[in-house]
Amino acid sequence: MAPITVVTGRALPLRGNELDTDRIMPARFLKAVTFDGLEKHVFEDDRKDNPSHPFNNAAYQGASLLVVNENFGCGSSREHAPQGLLRWGIKAIVGESFSEIFRGNSSVLGVPCFTAAKADIEKLQAHIEQHPDVVVTADLSTGRITAGDVTVQGALPAGVRDAFLTDKWNPTAMLLADYDDVKATAARLPYVAGF
Repeated sequence: MAPITVVTGRALPLRGNELDTDRIMPARFLKAVTFDGLEKHVFEDDRKDNPSHPFNNAAYQGASLLVVNENFGCGSSREHAPQGLLRWGIKAIVGESFSEIFRGNSSVLGVPCFTAAKADIEKLQAHIEQHPDVVVTADLSTGRITAGDVTVQGALPAGVRDAFLTDKWNPTAMLLADYDDVKATAARLPYVAGF
């Protein structure tokens, strides 16, 4: 586990409000025992219905940042949605707003979800559409998102931002790092120790 201070790479602009987790990862792909291979099914139904879907566009393959609109990740709390996006290559998401559960599930995977004003998101999406090779940088300490000559101000909740900057974003890794302390505490608990 390491601090995440900056995410840099090309971006994929995905327009539309209320893109829910059922669309991000259709339910039929939730049966797997592991998350392996989920990247193949991100927006699968939307991509089949719309050949010009941004996730089908060769210009955006290999993108590290996703730029979305309002209430992204709403709907059911399936963690498969951010898992699929991460495995597809998405390392940060910039949007108008997010479902709180989706934002939380993304954060514990190391994928920060920045919010920015509607007009700024639209400007960023338009710039990326016109210049798909532009390198986008999202700075977690300042919230600034820069794409060529376009800079917008984003934000992360203070606690989430601080967790990324101090490498405390992964609760499982934190438990494993202090596993001896966890075992010692468990040994003192009567319902665990069998007293």
